[in-house]
Amino acid sequence: MARRLDHNWHLPWDQYVATLKPHELPQLPGSPATPDFPGWLRIQYALTGFLVAMVGSMGNAAVTANITSLQGSLGITLTEAAWLPVVFVMTNACMNLILVKFRQQYGLRLFTQICLGAFVATCAAHLVVDNYESTLVVRGAAGMAATGLSSLGFLYMIQAFPAKHRLKGLVIGIGLSSFAVPISRLVMPTLLELNDWKAFYTFELGMALLAWAAVQVLRLPPSERLKLFEPLDFLTFALFAPGVALLTAAIGLGRIVWWTEAAWIGWALAGSILLLTAALVIEHNRKNPLINTRWLTGPDVLRLFGAVFLIRITLSEQTSGAVGFLTVVGLGPDQLHGLFALILLAMVAGTAVSALTLNLAKLNKPIAIALGLIAIGAFIDSHATILTRPAQLYFSQGLIAFASAMFVGPALLIGVGKVLQQGPRNLISFIVMFSVLQNVGGLAGSALVGTVQIVREKFHSNELAAGITGMDPQVAQRMAQLSGAYSHVISDPALLKAEGVALLSRQVTQQANILAYNDVFLMIAVLAGLGCAWVSAIHLRPRFKARAQARRDAQNATNQAAAAAAID
Repeated sequence: MARRLDHNWHLPWDQYVATLKPHELPQLPGSPATPDFPGWLRIQYALTGFLVAMVGSMGNAAVTANITSLQGSLGITLTEAAWLPVVFVMTNACMNLILVKFRQQYGLRLFTQICLGAFVATCAAHLVVDNYESTLVVRGAAGMAATGLSSLGFLYMIQAFPAKHRLKGLVIGIGLSSFAVPISRLVMPTLLELNDWKAFYTFELGMALLAWAAVQVLRLPPSERLKLFEPLDFLTFALFAPGVALLTAAIGLGRIVWWTEAAWIGWALAGSILLLTAALVIEHNRKNPLINTRWLTGPDVLRLFGAVFLIRITLSEQTSGAVGFLTVVGLGPDQLHGLFALILLAMVAGTAVSALTLNLAKLNKPIAIALGLIAIGAFIDSHATILTRPAQLYFSQGLIAFASAMFVGPALLIGVGKVLQQGPRNLISFIVMFSVLQNVGGLAGSALVGTVQIVREKFHSNELAAGITGMDPQVAQRMAQLSGAYSHVISDPALLKAEGVALLSRQVTQQANILAYNDVFLMIAVLAGLGCAWVSAIHLRPRFKARAQARRDAQNATNQAAAAAAID
């Protein structure tokens, strides 16, 4: 069967599509056909999809998780290091604006070759560049290449499932990239011990070459090609891309250079608003827009995007909050292996549960459940102390990891359902906005967590310091205990006392940071709880309306029957 289908793939589309059964036809423009492959070939497609998805997402996950190590390796400042993940998001967030149409017009084969070829080139470039400026350029190129790889892994995974389970494949395919964060946390310490970042770049290049070989051997079925590009598409991209880039730069760097201290943050936000507004005005007045503003501003679509953005922000409790807290209490990457192994298992379980319990009539339900789980997990974490260790976070972080994998598939299906109902011309609009919200939402969540934590740390430091005076016997005793460890190397009493003051001040700052993180966790719990209530209301409102209408209909029927009986 597979041999016959492969043999037909060289035919023109009109002839090839005649050989397909109705359920094998692609559902969206630019998507491949989905022939009935045998089981052994489906397994190969699943493995290739997983490999391609990991190749596209591992690099940025590794850089984000080990930014301090990379900063030391390159000899750069904290602000310079912060640009490395931000520039990846800059290029990654908006490339779907062009790539979706490119795939639809030029076909999957060329799309695959360019995406994987570009990624292999960026991985190889990492091995030869050894300065900050070159690394920055390579990370930007990696962001563009990774956009295509995430789509490619998703398309391969869909081929692994028969028609009746294809939506489950969609849910699993879209969730694969989230596994990269815990996997990178698990493998990076070992790779860095081997040969610093060169070892990781070599590993990433090897994976990319393996993925390239896999897609050469195991091709995707053909897709319909349509002539779609218009001159105004490139004008829109020329305005939209720098607008998103300026927005991500301001959000990603704001808490580090501080929002009110760096004038360029304000100019970047102003430029972003101007460029994005110009792009949307052009699109609003086009006959065949890349971004259909009328469709995107519909109430159902706005509610969906609001829920996705809210979840991406609250998920920063895990990616930024919990990791930052454990760093404050003095734990290093090697001591977090158990926690991230559990997070990976929870993500796998969340993806599996989301796929197995998929119900197209209740797609808002898993989103509400995910927000509820995030609220519970964040509330548990808000009671952390200086004695809290990863073992005390297993349950709460497991809940949040489970929720992070559970919501993505249903959220994507809601959007795809809207696209199928109202025409495939809205596909690019949805994919672009979904990608921007995922990327910018992640940055916004980290910025929110970091900003609130810094503000609350200053507040708690002042509160704690206000109650500490050298005249207090307990304070004097504590400083003497802390400085006692240095008494055999510092003979000057004044210097020894100053050392005690410095050590006590360090402990106060540590306690203030812990209290600040607890405030952050509580804030996220409240946001997630309110979001859960909101999405639950959206989910239940049609059912309440239907029940109320049924009661009215029953009452009307009873009244009519009574009136008829009275007449008789």
